[in-house]
Amino acid sequence: MNFLQFLLILRARSRVILTTFGVIVTTTLVLSLVLPKTYTATTTLVFNSKGIDPVTGMSLPALLMPGYIATQVDIITSQAVVFKVIDKLKFTENAQVKEDFQDDTDGVGDIHVWLAERLLKKLDVKPSRESSVLDINYGGADPNFAAAVANAFAEAYQQTSLQLKIEPSQKAAEFLNEQTKQLRANLEKAQTKISKYQQEKGLTGSVGTGGVGILDVENARLNDLSSQLVMVQSLAFDSASRQQSTHGNGEESPDVAANPVVQNLKIQVSQAESKLSELSQRVGQSHPNYMAMQAELEKLKSQLTEETRKATSSIGGTARINQQRESEIRAALAKQKARVLELNLSRDELSVLQRDVDNAQHAMDAVSQRFTQTSLESNGNQADVAVLNTAIPPNEPSRPRILLNTLLSIFLGAMLGVGFGLLAEMMDRRVRSREDISELLEVPVFAVIDGKPPAVAGARLGAIKRRLKRHLFQLTGGAR
Repeated sequence: MNFLQFLLILRARSRVILTTFGVIVTTTLVLSLVLPKTYTATTTLVFNSKGIDPVTGMSLPALLMPGYIATQVDIITSQAVVFKVIDKLKFTENAQVKEDFQDDTDGVGDIHVWLAERLLKKLDVKPSRESSVLDINYGGADPNFAAAVANAFAEAYQQTSLQLKIEPSQKAAEFLNEQTKQLRANLEKAQTKISKYQQEKGLTGSVGTGGVGILDVENARLNDLSSQLVMVQSLAFDSASRQQSTHGNGEESPDVAANPVVQNLKIQVSQAESKLSELSQRVGQSHPNYMAMQAELEKLKSQLTEETRKATSSIGGTARINQQRESEIRAALAKQKARVLELNLSRDELSVLQRDVDNAQHAMDAVSQRFTQTSLESNGNQADVAVLNTAIPPNEPSRPRILLNTLLSIFLGAMLGVGFGLLAEMMDRRVRSREDISELLEVPVFAVIDGKPPAVAGARLGAIKRRLKRHLFQLTGGAR
């Protein structure tokens, strides 16, 4: 089918096309005028684009998630929000609403659920593209009612959003409060245990330094005893050596020789011997002077021997004293070592107790800090959404749109008219041009007779046309 054939069909089926077009346009226009008017009120919300929590100061990555706005749309259309709107506007107290509910459901079911379904049918929530702005649209026959419902949805959504935000924090705060009490009791128990242990062991010093400040004193005492033991051991060894040297001949001992009394007596003995030797050259041994000098020499020798014995005995006493001091210091050192070892063991046990206290303190501090933050969050009253534009009663109805509906009906009527015309042509196909004959007979057109023929020729031409029609009828299988 070429364009000329298409135009001929449209011309031949113009009645069907115009009838269809007129019916569609007229029906659409009548329905647009008859249908009740619907007014749509819009409340615009904006989300916190900064993503900063006002209490904790932390960033909120949830606002950056692609599904965040879609989640808020689902929250707005949830029953939790719709029920708040119903309670706020007191729909359940309206007599007309109760009557409609009774007629529609025969009183079966919950009126809140029934109202929620009706409200959600007229609610349209549209998020803006590539922004944090969201529109809440509600349509109704009364513009004031539509604006009131749209604003009620925005307010109910803010309350629900805040409730969803603080309820987990409140529950967490309750849990953290119980944990804080338990951890505080554990800390007090650990502190009591370490204090009791210090009292039992007699430990002093601050707990932070291990609670064993006395250990420094005991270590210093141990070091002092060790130094004294080394010194006494040296003295004892020296005195023992001197005593050993006096066993053979005490006079040869350096200590005895260094004794001033022994030295003085030795000098006197030497002088007396010199005098006796000189006197023996002048007088005989029976001379009274000689005998007196000899007696004096014997006396001096006897004194020298006595003083030597005393000096030797003094060296032995010093050795015994040093040995005794060595034994005493060694015993004190062993006792001090046992004391230091006991303190070291106590220090280790105290360190374990101190770690328990530190761990309990750290755990309580962490939970207390989290409890304080969660308590602030649970008492917050700032939502992440704000009302950008409040809905006002619209002056013009949003539906039906007469101009738009008329334009659409014209387009649709034209399309349907053409379609019905083509359908009628397909059901009753007729020859509209010489191209139709050429296509049916599959022969080219040899001549075209223009003008009106004479009567005889016309009769013959009519007979030819009738035979041609019968032939075409047979070729087309009965189509006219």
